[in-house]
This record gives sequence, C-alpha cells and structure tokens, in this order.
Amino acid sequence: MHNFYSVIIGTELLNGRRVDKHFTFINQELRERGLLHVGNFIIEDSPFLIQNCFNMILQDPKSVMFCFGGIGATPDDLTRAIASEVFTGQELSLHVKAKELIESQFGKEAYPHRITMAMLPPEADLLTNVINNVPGFSLFNRFFFTPGFPSMAWPMVQDALTKHFPSQEKLLSDSFIVESPENDLIEIMQALPPELHFSSLPRFVGEKRLVEIYLAHPNKAILNQWSSFFKKEALAKGKIIKDCC
Repeated sequence: MHNFYSVIIGTELLNGRRVDKHFTFINQELRERGLLHVGNFIIEDSPFLIQNCFNMILQDPKSVMFCFGGIGATPDDLTRAIASEVFTGQELSLHVKAKELIESQFGKEAYPHRITMAMLPPEADLLTNVINNVPGFSLFNRFFFTPGFPSMAWPMVQDALTKHFPSQEKLLSDSFIVESPENDLIEIMQALPPELHFSSLPRFVGEKRLVEIYLAHPNKAILNQWSSFFKKEALAKGKIIKDCC
C-alpha cells in the first residue's frame, strides 16, 4: 500500500490572493480509488520549505507525491530545480521532447524565457498538458509535478493514477457517539489493531462530554468485529452509546 502526499506550492494561497482547490480534488480522487492520503502541505514559494518538504516525503519508502505549482518560467518557480536536487541529486538538463513541445506551442515566443520550462531533472518523464502542451513531469513513477492551474494539473493527476496505481478496496466505516470523557476510553483505543483506521473527536454539549469514534477497514467482518468490541467495552464501563449524526 502506498502513502500518498500532496504538496501545494503558492504564496498567493497563503496570503489570500487565491483560494486552493487542489486539496479537495486530490483527496477525493484518492478516496474514490481506495488509496491512502496521509499528508497535505500548502507552502509558500520558499526554497527552504520546498526542499525540506520534499526531503521529508522522500524518507517514506512507500511515498507517492503529487506536487502542484512552481514549474513555470518565472523567478519564483523553484520546483523543477529543487525536485532535481532532492530526488535525483543532479542538476537540471534540457529535455528534448519538452523543448519540442514548447517550441511547437509558442514558436519564436518560446525564447528566451518559456523554453526554460524544458529544463527538467535528467530522469524525468513527461506528463501531458491538455491545455497548452507545456508538460508536467514525473520521477520514477512516484513523484509527480504539475502546474498550479487546475485545468492543466488535474488531468495529469487522473492519468497518472489510472496508469500507475490500481484502485484498492474502499474503506468501510462506522461512527458512533460515546457519552464519556475521552480519557476514560483510552484503554479501549489501545486495544485496537494498527491496521484499523481509527480516530476520536471530543465534543461538548452543554455539560455533557461526548466522543465521536470513527473506525474504518476495507473488510466488513473485521470492521464489525472491532466496532462491536469497542461498544461492548464502553458499555461495560457504564457509558452510553449513541448513533453518530
């Protein structure tokens, strides 16, 4: 099972000039395929942040990353060079096919600036841009780099997911409310197996202390087994169980 990460680069998102749409898109795409989205990062166009974010993701041997933004030709487009350094340990080089695509799209206007978008990590494979033919790129079929524009980026993501990552069984889930302080349920939580997806969310309704419990697993029998276990143990502690709304 892969661990999927999304990295969304753009100072304009953090200072409020633009509203991010990528997270909702990528999260939905992964969930519909039964794939595990373990981290999302929205960061400014900072070499320090981009490099450290990429390095962290690289340390996960199961990581797959979709990165949005920063592959253009302006001075704040830093993703290509940093990706090459982190993921290949090499400097950018001219990708002949990317050069041809950019020249075909823009003609003489490809020079002197747009052509720099053909400078890619040496081992890059191209991602098709259905809008203007300026490609995104991928490395080792694990790390995918797309433009910041949703109309360009999202078809690249969908195509990559279809080609390289077969859909998995979707998670089945059960949610319920336990009328209890969260602290009183910790021993039950500790007994749950690690392969079970679990979260607890405290709530306060007046003076009542409630906990919303979420359990998920692709196997219905396993989900039912541990959901029943949790409820039985909570009832044994004198807790009240309610359906989650």
